[in-house]
Amino acid sequence: MAHDAQSIQAAVDAAHRDNAGLQGGANASYIPYLASVDSSLFGVAVVTAEGEVYSAGDADFEFALESISKVFTMARAMADVGPEAFHQKIGADPTGLPFNSVMALELHNDKPLSPLVNAGAMSSASLVKAAGAEQRWQRILETQQAFAGRKIQLSPEVNHSEQTTNFHNRAIAWLLYSGGAMYSDPMEACDVYTRQCSTLVSTKDLATMGATLAAGGVNPVTQERVVAAELVPHMLAEMTMEGLYTSSGDWAYTVGLPGKSGVGGGVLSVAPGKLAIAAFSPPLDPVGNSVRGMAAVAQVAQRLDLSLYKVPGAGDPPLSALAKG
Repeated sequence: MAHDAQSIQAAVDAAHRDNAGLQGGANASYIPYLASVDSSLFGVAVVTAEGEVYSAGDADFEFALESISKVFTMARAMADVGPEAFHQKIGADPTGLPFNSVMALELHNDKPLSPLVNAGAMSSASLVKAAGAEQRWQRILETQQAFAGRKIQLSPEVNHSEQTTNFHNRAIAWLLYSGGAMYSDPMEACDVYTRQCSTLVSTKDLATMGATLAAGGVNPVTQERVVAAELVPHMLAEMTMEGLYTSSGDWAYTVGLPGKSGVGGGVLSVAPGKLAIAAFSPPLDPVGNSVRGMAAVAQVAQRLDLSLYKVPGAGDPPLSALAKG
């Protein structure tokens, strides 16, 4: 299905209008900064694989990237060690448990199953090649910036709020170390992981980051190759498996696109070869996904008929009927 500018903008506008009044959910409260963000903020954006940008609402407001950062650290680590080693060390399976679950580690000998939950994300950060914490952090930040196509910044306020409350993640990092799945100092990896979650992006930035994957690893706005084309299918598969936490299966069933959410209120989905959809709204459902963001991204995807699992021509008469006719 071809998508012209008018139909994309109409879909974005409708998703914002129809879901702006959606009630339910609450800001993440365990990170003080996130609890303080205006819960009425709501932005929607689409960036195409050709670099066209469409938006509605608060699409320029900058919010904490949080768990969506896991996608871009995955890209950096996968490029550094190769997709086979990355798969062997980190995995590609849903845990079936919350994103910060210790039980998921305990059930699998202190080894991660996915780079898109906290355990696997810290393990991914530890795989990024670097001489130490600062170089590792700079390489991850530069990767985020290349995906976004601009100089995004660490928020000292978000970082402080997270670093002073991340005791659970520190425990996970030591469990990974005990299981042989931590490839740098565990507290260094936890620190760098916390920083990567504390950068600020807008909904437009997030859609651009996703569109870079939709375009096969080339940022469609800057035209810079950010990640090798052969890594993109592996990344999208990981996003399908665990990108929306324990709602990932439901998302694949109903929306049919790989995606990633974060407790900062961001939601991203990628239609390979076509475009990326992003939304931002702070109130989260019990799983950790933005209530308005999920609804808006799903609405755009459905209106533009983007599901990867739809068989072309499935609504047409079967070939046997045509033959008889």
